[in-house]
Amino acid sequence: MTATEPLTEKHPEALISREKANLNQNDLKPITRRSMGFWATFNATFITILLAEMGDKTQLATLLMSAESQAPWIVFGGAAIALIATSLIGCLLGWWLAKRVSPKTMDLAAATILLVVSVLLLSDVVQL
Repeated sequence: MTATEPLTEKHPEALISREKANLNQNDLKPITRRSMGFWATFNATFITILLAEMGDKTQLATLLMSAESQAPWIVFGGAAIALIATSLIGCLLGWWLAKRVSPKTMDLAAATILLVVSVLLLSDVVQL
């Protein structure tokens, strides 16, 4: 292909290289959690925590405490403040770690911890 020859379907590599040359560096920005937006992040967090907490020991404890005390709104208030406090601790710790540890290392650490917990639970069930 010569410099004067027009770009046609015969030379798709020229079309591709010209398109690459026209791309701005911002066009290649990876999608990150930071670029998700407020509502996408909020909804993902809400749904994940709601499903993770449904039927867990915290919910069962609040159910029993509410039935025992006959004061559901007081139990709700105490449980809500406790969950807010633990969520705050988790968010602050995550924020602190994100500034000091790479995402790849965080993924590897989380995977390792989950693998160890899974092996311990499996060994408990199988009685190895």
